[in-house]
Amino acid sequence: MGDRPMRQWLNRWTRRVHRWGAILALAPLALVVATGILLQVKKQVPWVQPPTQRGSTDMPAIPFDRILQIARGIEHAAVDSWQDIDRLDVRPDKGIIKIRARSRWEIQIDAASGEVLQVAYRRSDLIESLHDGSFFGDAAKLWIFLPSGIILLVLWLTGAYLWLVPIVSRRRARIRAARVRAVHTD
Repeated sequence: MGDRPMRQWLNRWTRRVHRWGAILALAPLALVVATGILLQVKKQVPWVQPPTQRGSTDMPAIPFDRILQIARGIEHAAVDSWQDIDRLDVRPDKGIIKIRARSRWEIQIDAASGEVLQVAYRRSDLIESLHDGSFFGDAAKLWIFLPSGIILLVLWLTGAYLWLVPIVSRRRARIRAARVRAVHTD
């Protein structure tokens, strides 16, 4: 196969791969992009992640049983036992303890007094699980989101190729034209 037919075949093949790759990866990549945008602004948009409040001290002083008692008192959070709590986020520098319930409700309490500073629904963890595909399970993460990421890399490569081909072709044409002019002027 000569140089020109090879380039033509490569151009056609690259365009096909680029087109079909874009179609195959459209839905997962759209979800990744949309959730990625939300995650980029999670600290600035309270709807995504509740803003962190400030407590009265930088030294946590309330016992664990009191933390559980406070969480049980928040009806929205649906906390009955420690099994209903996903994690505790202790922020000594801000003087708070964040109680993150499995129901995705976040309770921020003063680390010294136990006063409830804020109760809000936390969407950032859900958005993150959608973003990385873990929301749909390990099979979807490995068999849909991972291939979509690989397809995105291929789209980037084929797109770069398709972008560079006309530039290289024009440059070669200018060089050939300059050579022809040089031959005719000599």
